[in-house]
Amino acid sequence: MVGRVTPDTLTLHEVHRFPNEPVRLNGTLHWNILSLHQGVLTGLKAAAHGTDTPLTSIGIDSWAVDYGLLDTTGSLLGNPVHYRDTRTADAADTVSAAIPPAALYAATGLQHLPFNTIYQLVAARGTPALAAAHRLLLIPDLIAYWLTGEAGTELTNASTTQLIDPRTRAWSPHIADTLGIDLALFPPLRDPGTPAGTLLPDVLAATGLAHHTPVTAVGSHDTASAVVGVPATSPRFAYIATGTWSLAGLELDAPVLTEASRLANFTNELGVDGTVRYLRNIMGLWLLQECLRTWENAGDQHHLPTLLEAASHATPLRSVVDAGDPAFIAPGNMPDRIAAACHRTGQPAPRTPVETTRCVLDSLALAHRRALRDAVRLSGRTVDTVHIVGGGAHNTLLCQLTADACGLPVVAGPAEAAALGNVLIQARTAGTISGGLPELRALLHSTQPLRQYEPTGDHSAWDRAASRLEGAQVTATEEAEAAEEEPCG
Repeated sequence: MVGRVTPDTLTLHEVHRFPNEPVRLNGTLHWNILSLHQGVLTGLKAAAHGTDTPLTSIGIDSWAVDYGLLDTTGSLLGNPVHYRDTRTADAADTVSAAIPPAALYAATGLQHLPFNTIYQLVAARGTPALAAAHRLLLIPDLIAYWLTGEAGTELTNASTTQLIDPRTRAWSPHIADTLGIDLALFPPLRDPGTPAGTLLPDVLAATGLAHHTPVTAVGSHDTASAVVGVPATSPRFAYIATGTWSLAGLELDAPVLTEASRLANFTNELGVDGTVRYLRNIMGLWLLQECLRTWENAGDQHHLPTLLEAASHATPLRSVVDAGDPAFIAPGNMPDRIAAACHRTGQPAPRTPVETTRCVLDSLALAHRRALRDAVRLSGRTVDTVHIVGGGAHNTLLCQLTADACGLPVVAGPAEAAALGNVLIQARTAGTISGGLPELRALLHSTQPLRQYEPTGDHSAWDRAASRLEGAQVTATEEAEAAEEEPCG
């Protein structure tokens, strides 16, 4: 994506799009990182030849938690493992035995997710690759290293490792030492808006870019950049960054590290300009993406806009599932897993793709409502507007259902919030624009197409659906506890 920024204008232009297709090899799911790097080079070449002015800067953001290992020569020690791989299945128990969950949360403020970097590193203990590693680079830092030859660890993404203290915004040696993780593997921390090097000669030759083109550290966790890209006009806003995941929460000045916050499974990830992204990870449109993939593999093609239009007329809130259920993390046969979850909770299982789609979107809206209500309760902040950014901003049914569920106006857009937030931090670093996050967001609000949705319908229906789902969850928990208490033999 190429952005053009002045104090009064902000445009974004896509110059190259390439697939990101994981590869399963010998039972392990990997990222095809070399293919991704080639896609970056091809995109930079397209940018160099497709613009009439030299590029001022390059910024990189990606997903979180995953990493590549380098040896002493800087060579990659195998393709990075995908966070959806099952290798971390038992790592949480190992970590909990060493550090009680309450203590881990008090130190790092991070939501428990089974694929957080600490669990990946604990699962990788004793492997030849980790034993041989000289450097560990998170994915955007790895791409930046290949472009510049300079290694660093950008702070917003580092905060997703569960090795950062959100109060000091620095590493937590106690957590690392207790788990046997060598912090020396990580290069020095970088703040967004600081230099990350200039392009290497082989990159210049491959792309045709000018030799002085710098790489700038941005919010390299895509959600950090997406939150910069929220076009809020008031501090009383909530955001939902939608895509494969839904990241629903608030922007705060300080972390919330209470036990109630931990039990509510909220995370305190670091944001740009000293902020904290206080949010809950929700499964997101991954649920629908996997359904579409399953139907396509079975020879049942569906045009998404047609499916969404039909779903808008389907029976509302007929069945809902917990969009945060870890049972939905792995790929494969999502429609059957959704049907099974409905069956377990005593609800009618969706029978058709239209019913399944409506179940997914109702469930996501309900999860958005619960996350934002919990965020307000736990932080003490008030909210008068919900901003939906990312790919889900195009999903008019999801946006309307979220407004209905939350009982608040929803402002949808921009869809490319992460790219826009990335570009804005680069432009500010280069001196093209100035100001803090309110000024950057004012530029977004005045230049980007936005759509507002007002709450409609019977709000009590959402209350009843939430009670139905919560009651089913309590029943399932009680049954599990009873089973554990039964004497064996």
